[in-house]
Amino acid sequence: MPINRETVFVIPTHRLKEVGDTVRAYDEHFWRNGHAIKLIVFDDSSVANHNKYFSDLENTATYNPLFYVGPKEKEQFIEYLGARVGNRSIQGIIRGLFRPSYGGNRNCALMYTLGDHFISSDDDMRPHGCIEDRSDSLEEREVSKGKLLSKESKGYSERSYDLYRAFADVIGKKVSEVPTGFERGEYLEDSSMDLETNVSRGVAKENSLFLKNGKIPANHIVKMAQTYRSGTNDIDALDYAEMFLHDDQRHDLEHLNDIYVLSNFRPVVTKVNWRMDCGVAAYDNSTGLPPFFPTRLRFEDYVYRLWIQQDGIASAHVDAVQTHMKSNYMRNPLAAEVFNEEIANLLKRKIKSSLVSVDELTIGFDYDGQVSMEDASFVLDRVKRLHSHFMKSATSSDHPLRKETLTLFSTNLEKAFYGFEPDFFQQNVSRIVDDVITQFKASFEIWPTLVEIAFFQKMKAGLPMLKVKNPQRRVEMENV
Repeated sequence: MPINRETVFVIPTHRLKEVGDTVRAYDEHFWRNGHAIKLIVFDDSSVANHNKYFSDLENTATYNPLFYVGPKEKEQFIEYLGARVGNRSIQGIIRGLFRPSYGGNRNCALMYTLGDHFISSDDDMRPHGCIEDRSDSLEEREVSKGKLLSKESKGYSERSYDLYRAFADVIGKKVSEVPTGFERGEYLEDSSMDLETNVSRGVAKENSLFLKNGKIPANHIVKMAQTYRSGTNDIDALDYAEMFLHDDQRHDLEHLNDIYVLSNFRPVVTKVNWRMDCGVAAYDNSTGLPPFFPTRLRFEDYVYRLWIQQDGIASAHVDAVQTHMKSNYMRNPLAAEVFNEEIANLLKRKIKSSLVSVDELTIGFDYDGQVSMEDASFVLDRVKRLHSHFMKSATSSDHPLRKETLTLFSTNLEKAFYGFEPDFFQQNVSRIVDDVITQFKASFEIWPTLVEIAFFQKMKAGLPMLKVKNPQRRVEMENV
């Protein structure tokens, strides 16, 4: 373990065309708060998109050094791991762990930051919070509250917080070393979401997080932390569709008129973190961490909600906020997002209910990937109700564009869910789930070995990474 741990900032992305804006925003944020920090972009782009847009990143001026891990560097890294392992039968498992996907890209970041602390923000995040101008007082044990407001509303403003300092106050520290201003408890419960799956209970214009009482031993280590989040905040695909359905003035399904604004919040340390948000998080990776689920489904970070329950580990929500600026570029159609979300929710329930072990680098569960007709019916019934509401709304709408949008989404939803035919749906979902579960289990078996290999290679010679030859901003050029 290195004596002097570095803190680095990483941006996982598959949108190389847009990531330059994110790099600029966070680079300037860190500089204005007096922090020198290495910036690393982990890019899931295809080779074709890399060739097309990498020059945009090269033209992005920064104060801090900018590094890049793209398709070429990842291929070199994967080939190195495969050569060291030597067993050809598991080459596919290694590739699956780091394949272009929500979890695969984050797993690359885990390997490249071994021995260090790192801060991670998604490519559609920004280093400021949307805060209501007239803040409400928090109730007893309430640690945050927020509401949906119109984007045109004048009732909120953007506020910036020192992210580096906020995370440095807690990451890698014992609970006894955390600043006294932090509340302490067992876990947080969201008024608008199911506790253990984070599945929405329905569209809610307001929500609060409440701290549940519980003791955290003073020697527990804060291994992960996160800021609060504003903007397009944790809106399930089904809720997103419902919001469109209930707003007769909306004609564009991809355009959301509402923005989530925080009214008030305060920092908190918890033993268990069911609210883990990897898009605005920081980690103590000094001795390694478990892999994210290597999946294209949007629940790669659910593994951490299970992993954090082990003895000796704590988590935190820090005294800062970041904002999610939802990008529709290279995003799946909403009907596909609904399908992916429903399959992810099914997997969350199955994995959690069969959890058997948790250790330093892995979790273990007994779920074998079977999907019953009861499981399939539970999903189909939820989605069919939404489909029925959209069809009725399309029939009654007088606006041609809105009618067209409602009808098109209804058609796409039916296609995404295999025509709502129960047997066909159950058969196809069973195949998807079986493949996913098989991959997860194999990934956890090989992960500790790969961590050991990558750690020693990083310490000895470094891992494949490109120093971007971008313009360097100088203090004397800024007129400050």
